[in-house]
Amino acid sequence: MTPGLDTALVIRNTTRGGWKDGITCSLGICCGLFVHATMSAVGLSVVLVSSAELFTVVKTIGAIYLIWLGVQSIRSTFSHSQSIDMNNNKSLEVTSLKVSFKEGFLSNILNPKTAVFYLALLPQFINPEYSAFAQSLLMASIHFVIAMIWQGGVALLVEKAKQLMSSSVVKNRIERMTGAVLVMLGVNLLVSK
Repeated sequence: MTPGLDTALVIRNTTRGGWKDGITCSLGICCGLFVHATMSAVGLSVVLVSSAELFTVVKTIGAIYLIWLGVQSIRSTFSHSQSIDMNNNKSLEVTSLKVSFKEGFLSNILNPKTAVFYLALLPQFINPEYSAFAQSLLMASIHFVIAMIWQGGVALLVEKAKQLMSSSVVKNRIERMTGAVLVMLGVNLLVSK
């Protein structure tokens, strides 16, 4: 597993809201895999890859979304609204988990590189005697499990590190660093061919 966008997003969300936030983000990312597997199985990924204009539109939207997430991370470290009202913590947690899932899901489905990965990888393992759709979903399920284990491990490590370095200064630095990484990944996606 190579750390990249998904890992940076899980680190950011775990730093922001704890282990549950990171795992929920990972769940959103991994649910996006089924979208890519379905698109690959029905041939929509071919359209995306063969249309330079459509590919550029999806890539640009994805890049802007990443940059926005990164800027939001950095901005949140300068906000004084970081304090949590312990009486209202449950509603904050539910909102945070919904947001985390959405962030993970959107970052995955708006990443055209994932579509290219599925388009390049899946056909090599598809047996023409059986349903391409069912086989694609099976492979996405395997990818889902592997990615959840990897990203779950990352979330646990970040949570443990966060507990060891519980000062708000350290938390803000980590949040700024992961925000900067997300911005850089977004800019890289935006300028890549």
